[in-house]
Amino acid sequence: MPHADRRQRIHELVLALIRQQSDLDLLDGDHTGSLAAAQGNPAGWLERNRRVVLQYQALVRSAATLDALVDQEVGEAAADGRL
Repeated sequence: MPHADRRQRIHELVLALIRQQSDLDLLDGDHTGSLAAAQGNPAGWLERNRRVVLQYQALVRSAATLDALVDQEVGEAAADGRL
């Protein structure tokens, strides 16, 4: 399986997972932040952005895992003659 195909499938899975999230934040672009708690507090700004990045990393890991599970099922089905 070409690497580009797998990357495209994972990309599509990530987008589908993002669409399911109701409270997914974006990174704040500067140290002032959009949250009152982060304004004037660089540590708060960095911590908030770290948590946002962790959420996105979890979505990407979930998409990669789902893709691997689908590949495994397809491979087993092909080996058993079910496909």
